[in-house]
Amino acid sequence: VQLQASGGGLVQAGGSLRLSCAASGRTFSTYAVGWFRQAPGKEREFVAAIRMSGGSTTYADSVKGRFTISSDNAKNTVFLQMNSLKPEDTALYFCAVRRLGSSTRKELYDYWGQGTLVTVSS
Repeated sequence: VQLQASGGGLVQAGGSLRLSCAASGRTFSTYAVGWFRQAPGKEREFVAAIRMSGGSTTYADSVKGRFTISSDNAKNTVFLQMNSLKPEDTALYFCAVRRLGSSTRKELYDYWGQGTLVTVSS
């Protein structure tokens, strides 16, 4: 499975960005896609995840009510709509695939894409 993340950029606080994660290669009916982020000097942390079958979603408390994860199953693409962005959302954002269900734990994900940089200015 290959993952291509895109959509990062520079935005002012309060603004919005939409990230995309396109998956290619072998896919699995039970797989989930997660978004993680890593700020300079910090560990990679969970942001949101979605099960491709059924569409159930999970969010980190820090982004609930501001971020929305969604999917276009026909295109094997997952989106992360980020609204009301804050400077503390600045990070390299990664998408990842877990073959057997959703999780908030990064060590349980099987495939990772390259990151896309999100910078939120104050």
